[in-house]
Amino acid sequence: MDAIEAIMTRRSIRKYTDKPVDDDVVEKLLRAAMAAPSSGNEQPWHFIVIRERKILEQIPAFHPHSHMLKEATLAILICEDPGLEIYKGRGVLDCSAATENMLLAAHALGLGAVWLGIYPVEERMCGMRKLLNMPSQVVPISLVSIGHPNQKCPPEDRYKPERVHYERWRCPAEHKNNTEKEEK
Repeated sequence: MDAIEAIMTRRSIRKYTDKPVDDDVVEKLLRAAMAAPSSGNEQPWHFIVIRERKILEQIPAFHPHSHMLKEATLAILICEDPGLEIYKGRGVLDCSAATENMLLAAHALGLGAVWLGIYPVEERMCGMRKLLNMPSQVVPISLVSIGHPNQKCPPEDRYKPERVHYERWRCPAEHKNNTEKEEK
């Protein structure tokens, strides 16, 4: 699958089979995540690979949108380590890029995955820190639920031309008028 196809066909998958994800595939996912761009190439991330059923089943107690973890055989937590930042405040962006890389890699490898936001919701951040015995200075950013898909979601075209601005910001009415003129 090429990059554009992976981007255009990736969907959030929340239902999985019970087949485990192989260790070599997990390493590919982590390598893809770590290949993400980061400010000043600082790479301020850490990853926690979670396979233990007992841990996966505890997360919905503090994250209301994570019930798919009860079926998932794998989740990976992407964390920011502010001590590794060169440019303060950019670690969240860097970890978000790593998360997207992981999602695209999972899709390209035939897996299903969904991004579960942790940061900036305090209850979720504290819950992850406590559950995984994390240092207080490390910030849990996102959790990716991963597994062999047990559902298919068709691709969706989410392109919205009214959200595209050229050269300067245009209000929706101005955009509509320009579009109508171009069509004539």
